[in-house]
Amino acid sequence: MPEERALNNQKTFFGLTLETQRDVLLFLVEEHLSRHILEEIAKVGEFDSKPGTGIAFQIDVEDAIGVMRQVEKLTQELEDTL
Repeated sequence: MPEERALNNQKTFFGLTLETQRDVLLFLVEEHLSRHILEEIAKVGEFDSKPGTGIAFQIDVEDAIGVMRQVEKLTQELEDTL
């Protein structure tokens, strides 16, 4: 019996079933833009109005490797806007 119950238990992560394939998007953004971006993702993804549509969360990143070209370009764009 325990084996049968184990097969019927669905693995979840914050209410999302992990039995099916899930897409994961990662964004590395400037800190001052992060909250706005997070809110837009939640709005467009309808995370608060439709159960099981996804989750979005913010994690502070101390350092990253492999993004220097993008950082240089973004820095220039930000300087041009300010």
